[in-house]
Amino acid sequence: MYEVHRLSAKLGRHEITIETGKLAKQANSVIVTTGESVLMVNAVCGAHNPEKSFFPLVVDYIEKAYAGGRIPGGFLRREGRLSDHEVLASRLTDRPIRPLFPEGYKGETQITATVLSHDGNNDTDILCITGASAALMISEAPFFGPIAGVRVGRIDGELIANPSNDELKRSDLAIVMACSKEAIVMVEGEANQLPEAEIVEALDFGFAAVQPLLDLQIELARRAGKPKMEFEAITVDKAIKAAVVKAASDRTAEALAIREKHSRYGTLKVIAADLVATLGEKFPDRTGEIKDAFEELKSDIMRRWVVNDRRRIDGRGLRDIRPIWTEVGVLPRVHGSSVFTRGETQALVAVTLGTERDAQLIEGLNGRHDDTFMLHYNFPPFSVGEIKPLRGPGRREVGHGFLAKRGIAKMLPKFEDFPYVVRIVSEVLESNGSSSMATACGGSMALMNAGVPLEAPVAGIAMGLIAEGGKFAVLSDILGDEDHLGDMDFKVVGTSKGVTALQMDIKITGLPREVMVSALDQAREGRLHILGEMAKSIAAPADDLSKYAPRITTIKISVDRIRDVIGSGGKTIRSIQERTGCTVNVMDDGTVKIASSDQGAARECVEIIESLTAEPLVGEIYLGQVAKVMEFGAFVTILPGVDGLCHISELTEERVERVEDICREGDEIVVKCLGVERNGKIRLSRKDALGKEPTVQGLKLKL
Repeated sequence: MYEVHRLSAKLGRHEITIETGKLAKQANSVIVTTGESVLMVNAVCGAHNPEKSFFPLVVDYIEKAYAGGRIPGGFLRREGRLSDHEVLASRLTDRPIRPLFPEGYKGETQITATVLSHDGNNDTDILCITGASAALMISEAPFFGPIAGVRVGRIDGELIANPSNDELKRSDLAIVMACSKEAIVMVEGEANQLPEAEIVEALDFGFAAVQPLLDLQIELARRAGKPKMEFEAITVDKAIKAAVVKAASDRTAEALAIREKHSRYGTLKVIAADLVATLGEKFPDRTGEIKDAFEELKSDIMRRWVVNDRRRIDGRGLRDIRPIWTEVGVLPRVHGSSVFTRGETQALVAVTLGTERDAQLIEGLNGRHDDTFMLHYNFPPFSVGEIKPLRGPGRREVGHGFLAKRGIAKMLPKFEDFPYVVRIVSEVLESNGSSSMATACGGSMALMNAGVPLEAPVAGIAMGLIAEGGKFAVLSDILGDEDHLGDMDFKVVGTSKGVTALQMDIKITGLPREVMVSALDQAREGRLHILGEMAKSIAAPADDLSKYAPRITTIKISVDRIRDVIGSGGKTIRSIQERTGCTVNVMDDGTVKIASSDQGAARECVEIIESLTAEPLVGEIYLGQVAKVMEFGAFVTILPGVDGLCHISELTEERVERVEDICREGDEIVVKCLGVERNGKIRLSRKDALGKEPTVQGLKLKL
């Protein structure tokens, strides 16, 4: 028999239940439930392996189609590789969990979260954070938890914990947070240009909301937790550390003062090699410890400079932004382009405008939908001077691209007002700190260069933190080294009015509220400076689209006439597209969207569709074609699929003995519409149209 432990707690208006002991008992398994959404999270922990050079933690969040009562699409009809949404959810859990293992611990750890049931309204990606923490709390792994996750929304000024999907559509805020008992440890989300003070208010609300879930996990660990494994982290021998400090302190400080990244790295590499060579004789077979001691020395010097001297590796002050230069319209044939360079970080960004057919089909537990805005971020190895095989985008690329996308998306016009599918591609050409924020800046500029009517320009900045001896120093526009050796990576995207997206990862146990407020204020100052630099190249959207971009013309036809445009098996619409070169989309409500970069072709396409769907109007003069000759008159096609009768008495002013004396089948004649009977019959007259120019070119538009 097995013993089941089941505990519940309130998170806002929702009850969250965590259960263990019933399913997947060979792993550290918990079942997290809210509403009818159920998530299973399993943690498997291996023994500490000091030979590993890194902490081997893997987090996978997996959505099973059956959880939403769906069968997967595709040929195989089964789940394949993780979708971008699943990758992003995996990262949301990995980022706050990873720093909560002790320094030096290197036991293989795998967390697998599987969505078993999804009610369509209570998302499970947030449950994954809490579930992973709970699974680790009852495991043997040395984990400094618990933490819990919450999504904060706001509707009509009221903050909501874990809003439903329906509520999120009306929310001007959507922030995911992970919190410990002491502080906030991770933040990611978006906002509709909200002031920094309102962001802080939302963070305070979320921190208070998750406390019951933290108490629940502590109780669960008390009831069902395993004894924690003992491990001893390898520390650098004090003698080795002292020898490294004595031999290399001055040279390392001089090297760290070199502003140019590759020169700095090259000099430090030489120092490390010299240390191994000179100290290797005194400490044989301990090269790894010598290198570790040198890394500690670099960190100590950099952090001491920042906290005590208020200066940074490249000589900047804490609030200084690296030099910025920008350019737009750099690629002649693309629809919009820009280069954004800040220090040694550079992004080349291209914008492509497409039609509705170019939208990306997204298949998830809530069903299928079309994504009309895509942002793809590429980080090739040459951007950091490395040699690596080129593969598809990794989790980092997906996450960084999504953050930039979030920051820009709020400023895009609604699809109904600007019916273009938009794709941004950011090619990172150089990187030394926050290429994702360079992507947000460059993406905003490229969109304006393309003529996309952004509500406001967007810029992003990465903030850092050094916490040492009770002192805190917030850094603006951090370098890669400051990110690696620092205690916080805080990215903020926004306009001059407010925040549109943010992401924060904390490497220490928590961040005091006043430091977070300071970081947001300092980020706003930096963002405004960057927006000013961007405005030197482009400050507002171009007046017109690129001549290479498709122009979309929208017309409306009667729903009853859609079949006339489509034709049998799509024959008619294919013929229109082949003749004009335009792309034609017909909506169920009768809206027709015509896309072409050739305005003449677009006008021709409009005329054809209007002729196909036109209704005969009394008094109009038509150039028609005789379809059939009868004794009493001629049937004339005046519009595609529309025939009318020209009686023998309406052919000419004179008496006509035989219709064939005036016209034969296939002849082109000009006729006037005299009337349309209630039964749909159309009366035409040739004699009333003689000598007049046709107002409707029915034959010219015939397919």
